[in-house]
Amino acid sequence: MNEMDLPYRDRRHAGRALAQRLEQYRGRSGLLVLALPRGGVPVGYEVARALAAPLDVCVVRKLGHPGHEEYAIGAIASGGVRVMNPLPDDEIEPAVLAALIAREQDELVRRERLYRGNRPAAPLRGRSVIVVDDGLATGASMRVALEAIRQQHPALLVAAAPVGSPQSCAQLADVADAVVCPATPSPFRAVGLWYREFAQVGDDEVRELLEQARLQHALEIH
Repeated sequence: MNEMDLPYRDRRHAGRALAQRLEQYRGRSGLLVLALPRGGVPVGYEVARALAAPLDVCVVRKLGHPGHEEYAIGAIASGGVRVMNPLPDDEIEPAVLAALIAREQDELVRRERLYRGNRPAAPLRGRSVIVVDDGLATGASMRVALEAIRQQHPALLVAAAPVGSPQSCAQLADVADAVVCPATPSPFRAVGLWYREFAQVGDDEVRELLEQARLQHALEIH
């Protein structure tokens, strides 16, 4: 996608544009698309549909700065994986940070149960895994997702987003086998600037898209 075509209409449009850049992975053995809830799910839905791949979620929680929640100081994922961005030693009190992590851990567990119900997480060992989000600002959520997935020994690990800061996309290359990001505008500032419609994605939409993707993929393989 030419950056002159930005902004994307919405996340679904962005997912279709991203899928075009991921076409080389179609047909890979064990291909799986993992989306980061919530905003990455509509994007991942379109990618999975275009590549005829199953869709699942990788639940990651951003750790927002206590004084400025939109600024990510790190992120956590299932399995106890944590990534922290560099901060001055005295910027956040240890007790405040511990409470923040505990709160986000509780929310991570809640979302896993909500989105999957009784279905277990998809096995990742030996698979080709594409991890999708709606954008990469600091890249903290994507990085912690990649590190959590890497521990499960996929054969191929790809980070993908429709738009991202040049710095974040470049920095993910040390944890992913490939980083696919069609648009890397600079200055970047915020993901939402590069979408005309960027409404918050709700839990019901996440569950609905996951169920639609599951049914569609079941039809494709029979």
